[in-house]
Amino acid sequence: MKVTVIGLGLIGGSIAIDLRKAGLATELVGVDLNAEHARKAVELGLVDKIQTEDKALHQADIVILAIPVNAMCQLLPAVLDAVKSTAVVIDAGSTKSLICRAVANHPKREQLVAAHPIAGTENSGPEAAFSGLFKNKTNIICEKEKSSDHSLEVSMRVFNALGLHTIFMEAEEHDKHVAYVSHLSHVSSFLLGQTVLDIEKDEKNIFALAGSGFASTVRLAKSSPEMWAPIFEQNLEYLSQALLEYIMHLQRFHYHLMKRDTKELNRIMSSANEIRRVLDGIELKTKSQSEEQSVEKQK
Repeated sequence: MKVTVIGLGLIGGSIAIDLRKAGLATELVGVDLNAEHARKAVELGLVDKIQTEDKALHQADIVILAIPVNAMCQLLPAVLDAVKSTAVVIDAGSTKSLICRAVANHPKREQLVAAHPIAGTENSGPEAAFSGLFKNKTNIICEKEKSSDHSLEVSMRVFNALGLHTIFMEAEEHDKHVAYVSHLSHVSSFLLGQTVLDIEKDEKNIFALAGSGFASTVRLAKSSPEMWAPIFEQNLEYLSQALLEYIMHLQRFHYHLMKRDTKELNRIMSSANEIRRVLDGIELKTKSQSEEQSVEKQK
């Protein structure tokens, strides 16, 4: 199948790599507004060639959109206008409500699969792309009932080739959940980084004390602001609520700290340790799903 990837950064590039490895893409065509990214994507072999958007869309069997979510809302209706009637369009946006609304009444809405493959690193650009980024990660499809059976069947072939485990949600439910488990952690990391940088202006030796704990906590602060600012804006309602709750917990911790209430601080941290049980459960479930998938492939 001829696959067109719009947006040749970490997500789009990594999808292209694994679709080629899986043999699902007989031809990979790239589209990117950044001429240097486009040139680099061909040089790295992520795509076979670069074409203009119009040319790349007309003959595509599958179109993958991996661009910032604000651009997604603007571009997606035009993409659906341009593709042939048998093509499948997959968006990989990190928010879903506004994207789905942007094409809610489009005559070709059934050709779209609104997805969110939840994977990434703090790096960006074509050089950041690598094989296996999505292996054993979760993928969410929203508004499943609005996609045709053909679109869902083709998209599942794509997601399975990437090694993703797919679940289904409504768009609003998706945006609420990712505000807590993804967007809040990025805001926290950005602002922790900013806080320490502000202190470092006067305390020149502070980074000499930074160990692996600081590095892992602040890693997400290296993420692309051009990508994350639109995500925060599009998910403002749910992210705002998540931030208010986070601030409440910080204020409560600060209060007990100032009261020297070690017992209560210990209770708060012990309660937070419960996250280990949740994460261990997710890890076991993912391992089990991976083993089941491996058995199915061997049959």
